Amino acid sequence: MRQRYLDTKQAAEYLGVTSRHLENIRWRGGGPAFHKLGGSVRYLLEDLDAWAGEARMSTSEETRLKDREGAAG
Repeated sequence: MRQRYLDTKQAAEYLGVTSRHLENIRWRGGGPAFHKLGGSVRYLLEDLDAWAGEARMSTSEETRLKDREGAAG
């Protein structure tokens, strides 16, 4: 089975966030897993789905995640 890689813009559209938001959380060490292919950042659909589907246990956890990942989009 062939893996499908998305660039940052495609991944952001898939997740419903901005490219800038993905870049920010990647720079801070958060967000979905990514791969570097030939110097370009690429995301697998399964990694985007896994990250987006992570359960939150409380609203305070959500606040900590936003602080860590950067709330700016």
